[in-house]
Amino acid sequence: MTQIGTKCVQAGYRPQNGEPRQIPIIQSTTFRYESSAAMGKLFDLEASGYFYSRLQNPTADTVAAKICELEGGTAAMLTSSGQAANFFAIFNICSAGDHVVASSAIYGGTFNLFAVTMKRMGIEFTFVKPDCSDEELEAAFRPNTKAVFGETVANPALAVLDIERFAQVAHSHGVPLIIDNTFPTPVNCRPFEWGADIVTHSTTKYMDGHGSQVGGAIVDSGKFDWTAQSDKFPGLTTPDASYHGIVYTEKFGQGGAFVTKCVAQLMRDFGASPAPMNAFLLNFGLESLHLRMKRHCENAQKVAEFLEARPEVAWVNYAGLKSSPYYDLAQKYMPNGTCGVVSFGLKGGRDAAEVFMSKLQIAQIATHVADARTCVLHPANATHRQLSEAELEACGVGADLIRLSCGIEDADDLIADLAQALETE
Repeated sequence: MTQIGTKCVQAGYRPQNGEPRQIPIIQSTTFRYESSAAMGKLFDLEASGYFYSRLQNPTADTVAAKICELEGGTAAMLTSSGQAANFFAIFNICSAGDHVVASSAIYGGTFNLFAVTMKRMGIEFTFVKPDCSDEELEAAFRPNTKAVFGETVANPALAVLDIERFAQVAHSHGVPLIIDNTFPTPVNCRPFEWGADIVTHSTTKYMDGHGSQVGGAIVDSGKFDWTAQSDKFPGLTTPDASYHGIVYTEKFGQGGAFVTKCVAQLMRDFGASPAPMNAFLLNFGLESLHLRMKRHCENAQKVAEFLEARPEVAWVNYAGLKSSPYYDLAQKYMPNGTCGVVSFGLKGGRDAAEVFMSKLQIAQIATHVADARTCVLHPANATHRQLSEAELEACGVGADLIRLSCGIEDADDLIADLAQALETE
């Protein structure tokens, strides 16, 4: 079997004789056809091809194919952002009056998308702690529940989801498990192997790795049988009037129905498509992903161990530490490392965090994470600023939490930078 590193470099594109070695940038909104009948087949989903880059573009599809192979899926698509990917993944099978069970330990922007924006669309979410009891998880389900959602490693709480357990419960209720696998990437964790059905990514993070483009991805495992609970997923199992009565599960099968509908309906109507140039830049990041993830994890482990030994530090959260409540789960799902992000708090609380961050020289304050360059953020004052104190607590983001994303610099330099900031804090 081809190893993950080789897939990072080679998957998705196989140039033929005389074709470009690097993937081509198809920087075009439209595509020419010799007859309207030929184009009509595209609009009727009777033929494969391209007619407008709001729906699909060859460059984006080439990169999506690589991510699909990395995750071990059957179909994939790129979106303009990770937020768009998560929205599409839910909205593709949910409509007004439906319900979703979600882990509360998720990215603040995603929490707001679910709890506020999608609630206004008539879709309700019940949030459960990732380490909730089986009884609490079961109690969250309703007759109109259509999916379960969680993050492999939560941003920034760093809680590790028990994928296998959540998948088993989701399947017992006849619904899919959707996993945001942004932080570990498929280099460190492949959720499909543990029962997940749909995987999403913010490709802005480690997959790009250089802060050069915003993007997202959705991958279908092809394993969830939508027809077994056809009444729950009418959008996939009943005729689509906007495409002359096509039934996606019948025409595109279990492995292609979800993504085809997502492109044909949602991308058509919302237009959250990535620019071809962004997809091209993403591919550059993917080619070195397996190398960078190893260094990110090595640096984060060393930094976490350093912080845990410092008297100024009140607590450290990193699943690679044996003191972490998520250590065993991390060893099960991600034995080669989780990610490069460490969260911690100082004994001086919120005020001490602000002073500490201002003293850092290598780590830069930025609303970003999972970059080749080390960056730091105080989520309660930034990415999670819209959340109430109760919501912050539910997400595992205390007012004192500092999120440190360890880059691929030399670990000794990162530790020296942290040491001097602590000493003058």
